[in-house]
Amino acid sequence: MSAGGRNWRLVRANTDAVPSSARRFMARARRRRMRAALPWAVAAGVVAVAGALVWVVYGTSVLAVRDIKVVGVQLVTPLQVEEAAAVPGKEPLARVDLEAVRARVRAIPAVDRVTVRRGWPSTLVVEVVERTPVAAVPTTPGKLTLIDATGVPYREVARKPGGLPLVRTAAPGPSDVNTRSALSVLGALSPELREQLVAISVAAPAQIKLELTKDRTVIWGDDTQSDTKSQVATVLLKKASTEIDVSAPTVVTIR
Repeated sequence: MSAGGRNWRLVRANTDAVPSSARRFMARARRRRMRAALPWAVAAGVVAVAGALVWVVYGTSVLAVRDIKVVGVQLVTPLQVEEAAAVPGKEPLARVDLEAVRARVRAIPAVDRVTVRRGWPSTLVVEVVERTPVAAVPTTPGKLTLIDATGVPYREVARKPGGLPLVRTAAPGPSDVNTRSALSVLGALSPELREQLVAISVAAPAQIKLELTKDRTVIWGDDTQSDTKSQVATVLLKKASTEIDVSAPTVVTIR
């Protein structure tokens, strides 16, 4: 500066120049600030880690579906199930719509029930319960259609599987009254009748007839009182040579 003015110079004060009480106060203040900031820093770290994990699981192919494990199939092939599941390639496992996959696989005619679950890190597990046939229905010449206990037709075969009776009805299906009547009667038959049963013929709901071995016939009528009719017909099996009429189970005729 000009003559007569003051010359100023900045100097760093020695720490000894600060009273110890002030130093202790400032140290405590720093520690309080650090303790106050620590929860926020931890929370921010947790959020960052969680966000990264969510992105990896839902937004990348790191945990994508690489394998579809099919369990419980015999009639249906694993390839049919995989094609029906229709899971896009590299679809993150966490984003797979399990209910939609279940519905698509359930649409396969031979499939009764389906369970779909995630098998981490990269497997989709599809557990299938196939339909169990209870009867075969002649449809086209030389062909039979298998139906399950609910009347659902699901598989066409050229030869009747052993142990299954025939159900003769024009339009097999769960909504067909003749099919339901045949299945109701089938469920009421005694083991003796089941063993000798060849076919159940249903021309109409009140015109049910059993075809037994040795060319014998049981006129059943409708599907009411089926338990009683089964008991009566079973007792008369050894007495009838050609026909048993249990359509009115209290007034039975035999031939």
